Amino acid sequence: MAKINPDTLNLEERVVRTNKCQKTTKGGRTMSWSALVIVGDRDGHVGAGLGKARAIPDAIRKGIEAAKKNMIEVPVVGGTLTHEIYVKEGAARIMLKPASEGTGIVAGSSMRTILELAGVHDVLGKSLGSNNSANICWATFEALKQMKRVDNVAHHRGKAAEELCPWITRVEEVSHG
Repeated sequence: MAKINPDTLNLEERVVRTNKCQKTTKGGRTMSWSALVIVGDRDGHVGAGLGKARAIPDAIRKGIEAAKKNMIEVPVVGGTLTHEIYVKEGAARIMLKPASEGTGIVAGSSMRTILELAGVHDVLGKSLGSNNSANICWATFEALKQMKRVDNVAHHRGKAAEELCPWITRVEEVSHG
């Protein structure tokens, strides 16, 4: 897969979670912050990153830089995902299913943010394990990494893309992203 250049994309950033950490030393308490940030262009590209620093703005800036380095391409067809997927990442287990047009994003927590910024309009998502938003974020990101493109699978099976995904209305949608 080709490396995605985040500078060419019109990216939107969202902070999913901030976390304060205190370390007690001989001189007193030392505070630091971590920020989980999602970036995406709402057109099939999304990234997630974690930044840590002594101040919140610095942590968010580092998170954005890390998310831009972790950009992936999500195969979105007709506003939804190409196939159902179940992923276990750490303590989080998530399930994502394609949904019919007009359903919207039926998912909670950080899963909704990632799917919105990836450009998915209709999907059913369920968190089955951990309630931790960071764990759900990484599991969702891993699920989107594992998604298969319809045109690749169709070519592999020797079929037309419309045969595999009946909700595809135009062939141009498959090559889109």
